Amino acid sequence: MNREISRRRFLKTTMALATLSGNVARSFGIDSNVLERPTTDDIPIIDTHIHLFDPTRPQGVPWPDRTNRVLYKPALPKRYRGIAAPLGIRGAIEIECSPWLEDNQWVLDIAKQDTIIVGTVGALEPGRLEFARQLERFHGNPLFRGIRYRDELWGKELKTALEEPKFVADLKLLANAGLVLDTGDRYPHQLAENVARITDLVPNLKVVVDTMGAYQIPQDAGARAIYDSSMQDLAKRSQVYVKITELFLPPPHDLDHYRQHLANIYSVFGPSRLLYSSDWPNSDLAGTFNDQLSVVRAFFISKGRENAEKFFWKNSVAAYGWIKRDPGQPT
Repeated sequence: MNREISRRRFLKTTMALATLSGNVARSFGIDSNVLERPTTDDIPIIDTHIHLFDPTRPQGVPWPDRTNRVLYKPALPKRYRGIAAPLGIRGAIEIECSPWLEDNQWVLDIAKQDTIIVGTVGALEPGRLEFARQLERFHGNPLFRGIRYRDELWGKELKTALEEPKFVADLKLLANAGLVLDTGDRYPHQLAENVARITDLVPNLKVVVDTMGAYQIPQDAGARAIYDSSMQDLAKRSQVYVKITELFLPPPHDLDHYRQHLANIYSVFGPSRLLYSSDWPNSDLAGTFNDQLSVVRAFFISKGRENAEKFFWKNSVAAYGWIKRDPGQPT
């Protein structure tokens, strides 16, 4: 008799939990059938955008500023691993935030010490006389996966630089080496125009847009039309990948707040062109690493396991060709 009562209680509890799970899923806009499949919690993650720096070095750092109490402390692989590895992140690609040439070597030396770093995107300036020599030097290290171009690093707008034959010739060197160009812009229409120009001039160059999350959907009809046109133009270019970086504002972090923006990016670029990126430690300015990861996890659960795997690691292989350094990293 007691066994039968225990059995009934167990079945009631199980049914209640299943109903609760279904309600939670629906509150996130997730098909409850998805709960019958494994969630993204067991999918390995490659983080395609983190920064490494150490303000305690004798030479200091050009960024961040010492007045920034959140960021002005060592951001090194050991600290990142302690935060990210428990959440399922198996590897990360460092994006250089310093214009100092020798900081490219500093990052490669730091990365060598910890296998969680599977690649780095350096800061070399195309168009300079010494670019080819510098590219050959750093490309000798297989962790060096490309370069980043940002106006604030070089003091020259990308649109202007693309008018210089030497600059374009150097991008061709980059492409022929099988490396990637990371880039961004303050305005999506300018970004789309620049990337379109790059891919027209250098069709075999992979371009990764590193600030897509920052572009909020305009509410004004005219501005929205320009935004939509810019995004559609980028989407036509299959060698262009997009990071959902700089998405988050200060808390609260819940999917409902970001759903429209994520859905818009997903609808334009599809499941095979989007990359997971935390922007750590910049992400600390917007809240906890776990809370921010949970939002994109919840969104991609709704897209099914295959598409979640593309977002969290498979697309990063296609974009960067990063180096597997640990048995726990996906192949």
